[in-house]
Amino acid sequence: MIMIASLQDVFCQISNLVPMSNKFYITTAIAYVNAAPHIGFAMETLEADCLARYHRMIGDEVWFLTGTDEHGSKIRNTAKEQGMTAQELADQNAPWFENLGALLNLSNDDFIRTTEPRHKLGAQKLWRKLVAAGDIYKSKYEGHYCVGCEAFVTAKDLVDGKCPEHNKEPELITEENYFFRLSKYSDLISEKIRSDEVKVLPESRKNEILSLCDEGLTDVSFSRPKDSLSWGVPVPDDEDQVMYVWCDALSNYITALGYGSSDESKFDKFWPADVHVIGKGILRFHAGIWIGMLLAAEMELPRAIYVHGYITSEGQKMSKSLGNTIDPFASVEEKNCDPVRYYLLREIPTTTDGDFSQDRFKVVYESELADNFGNLFSRVLTLTERFLESKVPEVVGDSLLMKAVKDAWIKYDEHIANFDLKKACEEAVRLGEISNQYIDEKKPWELIKADPASLSQVMYNLLEILRHIACMLYPFIPSTADRMLEALGVPQVYNEGGYVEFREWGVLKSGIKVKKIGVLFPKEK
Repeated sequence: MIMIASLQDVFCQISNLVPMSNKFYITTAIAYVNAAPHIGFAMETLEADCLARYHRMIGDEVWFLTGTDEHGSKIRNTAKEQGMTAQELADQNAPWFENLGALLNLSNDDFIRTTEPRHKLGAQKLWRKLVAAGDIYKSKYEGHYCVGCEAFVTAKDLVDGKCPEHNKEPELITEENYFFRLSKYSDLISEKIRSDEVKVLPESRKNEILSLCDEGLTDVSFSRPKDSLSWGVPVPDDEDQVMYVWCDALSNYITALGYGSSDESKFDKFWPADVHVIGKGILRFHAGIWIGMLLAAEMELPRAIYVHGYITSEGQKMSKSLGNTIDPFASVEEKNCDPVRYYLLREIPTTTDGDFSQDRFKVVYESELADNFGNLFSRVLTLTERFLESKVPEVVGDSLLMKAVKDAWIKYDEHIANFDLKKACEEAVRLGEISNQYIDEKKPWELIKADPASLSQVMYNLLEILRHIACMLYPFIPSTADRMLEALGVPQVYNEGGYVEFREWGVLKSGIKVKKIGVLFPKEK
């Protein structure tokens, strides 16, 4: 055993990994409101929430944005089918997505709707900047349009004549539209991504967009005639055209910060985005069109684009026709919020496709949440109550446990930085396994008579490692982590003392009274 006075050196490597506190702006893609939220959108918002909570935990000033995309053909067509206006459909369905935030315990700071006046102002300001740059021109478009993707597509985008994302044939249209001169920026976009000035993760997605750039990005149709589609943001100075939905939608990342308003202080403070979290199906819009728009407008570029895969259901692609879509509202109602958060962030690979399996959910719930964390927590608090009157003993440290904690934090940070949330969570799982082994090896129930001094040392080590586990779990299952820390007598220490403090060994002070709480993760009977 070594005393707390000599512990600082053991943890100095951790503090050197972390920059001074800074701003951190993170966004999700915005969701179409033509249908209820699906589990894939829930996963994306959880990934962003996990990163936002992590950065708040290390002392950064965070702004976390999500929202809804309410313009375009898809919304108009669905509204028409349901006998209502597009605005009525958007107003009816947008609350589903806002309510999802409360259901999943998201910590987003703002929720943008693209039908809001603040969005229209900013989108039109950005359009005017593209015009001023000479990068908007009018021309005739003849080709295909996928309503599901809200995208103009070419033959090479199709598989057997159908969109691979939606398995439908696109519409053939002929229109006079405005175009954005994306080809002008193809080489520069490639340079920014290749150099990691705009970091695209994982590497496979970086290579995918670089391959598109190598082929040469082509100019994109950037508006629709009102006689074809009236539902959108009006093109400035042309009453006959509305903005192409992706031109409109991508600008939400700046309009939500007040860009185009009378007060752009939030935009000045938080832009550029530190991370855009998106699905793999919209990579080319974000890493291609959006970067091109910002270059044309001479605005700073996002620092990173994190690209996740899709969720399958019991090994099959989700579809309404198969009846295997997963309702996040029903999942949380049945399983509770933190178990659903944990499963999606722990079990579904962040950057590749992953499967939502009810059988696997039960295994993960029982083996990791109930046994590895819940049972461990209950055992340690019960032993503390029985042998130490529920008081934290003198602060000490076991060198092997301290090294395990130090190594876990270093790996945890690296995994978060590499957008590998699954592996970051594994570090907390590993510490739980080490703690359970430590209890079995030390047998504290035998030390009460044989060696009371050693009992105090063992129990301090266990209580302190529980605190580290709770802090690691906070971005993943915040409500449960809060309960853990409150029971240990250190509520919200992760938000108060800065990055190094809560990662140091010995934050749990001698004499603090711990308290038993109910079962964290009850098993089904």
